[in-house]
Amino acid sequence: MTEYSRMAKGSFTAVGTSAIVNLPFQPDFVEIWNYSIIKTAAANKVAHAWWDNKLQDGSNNPTMVEIYNNASAVVFDTIQTNGISAFQAGQLLQYGPTKQIIGATAANPVVFNVTAHGYQVGDTVVFEGLYQTQFTAGMAQMSNIQFTISVVGDADHFTVKWDGSGSNYTALSASPSGATVKKVLYPFLYVPQVSVISAITLGATTTIVTTDYHNFEVGQQVAFRIPNVAAVPALSPPAWGTTQLNSLPNLLTPGAPNYGYVVSVTDNWTFVVNINSSAYTAFNVNIPIVNVPGLSFPQVLSVGDVNTGGNIISAGSPLYPSPQFPTSTNRVPTINGPAIRGAFVNNTSQGFVIGSGAAAADVSAAVTMIANTNIVYWHAYLHDLSLP
Repeated sequence: MTEYSRMAKGSFTAVGTSAIVNLPFQPDFVEIWNYSIIKTAAANKVAHAWWDNKLQDGSNNPTMVEIYNNASAVVFDTIQTNGISAFQAGQLLQYGPTKQIIGATAANPVVFNVTAHGYQVGDTVVFEGLYQTQFTAGMAQMSNIQFTISVVGDADHFTVKWDGSGSNYTALSASPSGATVKKVLYPFLYVPQVSVISAITLGATTTIVTTDYHNFEVGQQVAFRIPNVAAVPALSPPAWGTTQLNSLPNLLTPGAPNYGYVVSVTDNWTFVVNINSSAYTAFNVNIPIVNVPGLSFPQVLSVGDVNTGGNIISAGSPLYPSPQFPTSTNRVPTINGPAIRGAFVNNTSQGFVIGSGAAAADVSAAVTMIANTNIVYWHAYLHDLSLP
């Protein structure tokens, strides 16, 4: 029966050893082909895999696979663990396991040391604690906000967009108690979301860097919230500096907010707005660590009516085009169909995950489902009739 079944297909170039594919439904059957491996055989790599939600043998996300073993010979019909699985994110943030932070550099940008972190570029994480000496020294200024990883140095090191070189930051070492990190599994429930600002370059136009993917488009209308927090204990200039960007108050037109427009997008963390900030106060993240309890962060958010929240249906376009994110690279569709064009769209995620792989029968070494730069084709189905 196919009256109410749903079908989708697509392809992507992998940017790591796992991938999330967003769909407007939660599939019950998924099939993938690793074109790169089919074209050029590689040891302990998957060429073809398929998953059914009724496949239950007690292992972790069991998936049926065809693979090349460590002798580059094809092995048919094995069961792979940590393979393909369906997911539905819900309406609240969900997190992966908590990992201990071994150390972090007090540098620009900050590099974290986490043993076998398993993260890749584009993963979003949240830090907690980050005190080297409880409440008096460390990098707690970075706690409890989302960071999207910009560089993965190796299996134990990764980098985020934050300047930790200031005098109020102390490097972390020797696995300080309470300093942890965890992955945000499906971070963008709405796109674009409210993002924390990590750097501002002043000038005739203003360049903004955010801690996570900003997901803005050229033409996006944006507003700023820069807390006017005085340093402690002295009442010195505002801690974050560039409060002139704030949407309120508007000194020229009382009651009317000050908005900016995105004129260019540099990458997933960086964009430029049409605000002349040449005479503004310099942005500052060198916040005293004693300010951390109750600290409010500088933010940028989407506003207005005609921005990223929908796509125009025109000749040659898909019948039901869904808004896509993020802005600059690796654009993937949200779960929505055609949307009213507006400031943001609901992006509560569902679809399927391709895991990083672990072990399969008849193979002596660990097997990787996909690898960086692999070209992967996929089909996904949700059947309207599923018999026992």
